[in-house]
Amino acid sequence: MAGKHPCSKNPRSPFLSFRTPATSVALLSILSLLAFLFYYSSSHHQNPNTSLSFFQNTNPNIRDTSFVVSLEKFLHKSRPSDHVDSSGHDGGVEAAATDLDDRIWRGEMERMYKDPDGSLVPVVRVYVYNMPSKFTYDLLWLFRNTYKETVNLTSNGSPVHRLIEQHSVDYWLWADLIAPESERLLKNVIRVHRQEEADLFYIPFFTTISFFLLEKQQCKALYREALKWVTDQPAWQRSEGRDHILPVHHPWSFKSVRRFMKTAIWLLPDMDSTGNWYKPGQVWLEKDLILPYVPNVEVCDAKCLSENESQRRTLLFFRGRLKRNAGGKIRGKLGAELQGTAGVVVEEGSAGEAGREASQKGMHKSIFCLSPAGDTPSSARLFDAIVSGCIPVIVSDELELPFEGILDYRKMALFVSSSDAIQPGWLITFLKSISPMQIKEMRVNLAKYSRHFIYSSPAQPLGPEDLTWRMIAGKLLNIKLHIRRSQRMVKESRTLCTCDCKRANTTNIP
Repeated sequence: MAGKHPCSKNPRSPFLSFRTPATSVALLSILSLLAFLFYYSSSHHQNPNTSLSFFQNTNPNIRDTSFVVSLEKFLHKSRPSDHVDSSGHDGGVEAAATDLDDRIWRGEMERMYKDPDGSLVPVVRVYVYNMPSKFTYDLLWLFRNTYKETVNLTSNGSPVHRLIEQHSVDYWLWADLIAPESERLLKNVIRVHRQEEADLFYIPFFTTISFFLLEKQQCKALYREALKWVTDQPAWQRSEGRDHILPVHHPWSFKSVRRFMKTAIWLLPDMDSTGNWYKPGQVWLEKDLILPYVPNVEVCDAKCLSENESQRRTLLFFRGRLKRNAGGKIRGKLGAELQGTAGVVVEEGSAGEAGREASQKGMHKSIFCLSPAGDTPSSARLFDAIVSGCIPVIVSDELELPFEGILDYRKMALFVSSSDAIQPGWLITFLKSISPMQIKEMRVNLAKYSRHFIYSSPAQPLGPEDLTWRMIAGKLLNIKLHIRRSQRMVKESRTLCTCDCKRANTTNIP
C-alpha cells in the first residue's frame, strides 16, 4: 500500500507517533540516564562508601563542566569532619585561650630549634655603606687604645668603656656583615655589593663610642658630618631613609641630629618616649627594633646551672644603683620596701669590675632576680639575670623587649606591675606562691633562651644577630609599602600615614 511505513504492523503509542526517529533516540538516552541515576542513588544510599568510577575523571587536565558530575565528585571526596571547633573548655574560655596559646608557643619553638641555621627564614640582602674611617675604624681604634688607660665614669657612676661594651650591638652586626662569606654562619642575611640588589642599607657609624670618647663639640661635629654623608647618598634620597638601618643603641647617642633621620630603622635598647630620650614620633615598634644589651656577667652554661641549682638559696636578689631618674624611681621605693626582708638581698652597687663579680655571684645563688626600670624602661640587669639562670622579676610597666615577635618572655620571667610591687609584703608573698614545678620549667626555658642574648663572632644561628635579621625580615613588606607609597604621592594627596604612638612610655608609680 502506497505510503505505508515498513513497520506499520507494529503498533505505536500515540506519544511516539509524533516524534522523529532522532528525537526518539535522544529521549531514550535521557530515560536511560535517569534510570541509571535512580539505580545509583538507591545503591549509594545503601552503601555510602560505594564509589562511582563512571563520574571520576581520570585525566586531571580535563575540566568538569557538568554540574552533576562535578558535584558528585565533590560530595564523594568531602566527608563531614568528626571534629567540631568549640569556643568552650572544661576550665572556661580563658583556660581554653591559655591552652591554645601554650600549644602555639610549643609549635613555634619546635620549628625554630629544628631549623637553627635559618633555612626556612627569608634571606635579607643588605648593602653595607663603605663610610670614611673616621666614622668606623678610627672610633674602634680609639676605644681599643683607651680601654685600659682610663677609669672615667659617666655621670651616674658607670665605667665609660663598660657602658660602651653593653651597647656594642653596632659592632657585632657590622663585624658579621663584612666578614668573608666563607667564615659566616648565618644563612638568613647576606651582604650584597650592588645597591640595586639590596633590601636594606646598613649605616656602620659607632654612635655610642663617639658620644662617650670624643669631646662634646668634636662629637657633635662628627654627628653632623655623618648626617650629611648618609643623607647625600642616592639610596637615602630614593627612600627618604626608610630602608636604612641606624644603630643608636645608647639613648644618649646621636641625640643632636637623629630627628633628621627618624625615618630610618633604629636599633634601640627600648622605646622610652617621655621626651627625655626620644621625641614623640621618632620611635615606634612598626619601624624600629629593640636589641638586647650585651650581658655584663659570664654566661652560666648547662654545667654551671646544674652545679648552682642546689646553691640557689636566696629568694630575691638585686644589686645596682637604687637612685635613678624617670621610671627608675621605682627602684628607691622597692629598695625601701624590701630592705631587711628574710631571703632577700638588695645592695647598692655600680658596674665596675668588683660590682660585676658581686652581681654574678649573687645571681648564681638566687632563685629570682629583681629587674626594675632604669632611667629608661630597660635595664642591662635583665639580660645579666637571663644568662645567669636567675628568673627575672620585671617591674617596668612600659618595657618593650627584644625579639618579642619570636620569644615569649612569660615562659622564663615574671612581670609585676609597679603598683603591686611596692605594696607592703605583696612581692614576697607572690614569689613564694610560685610552685617548684613552675620554677623548674622557667629555669629550663632560661637555659634554652640564653643563647638568644649572647653576641659572638662569628655570629651564631639563633644568636641575637640572627634574631635581629629575622625580625627585620618581618618588616620588609611594610617598609617597601611606605617607600613606594611615598614615591607615587602627588601634592594633593593626603600626608603619609605613620604608626606614631603618642602615649608617654613611662613606668606608673602611685
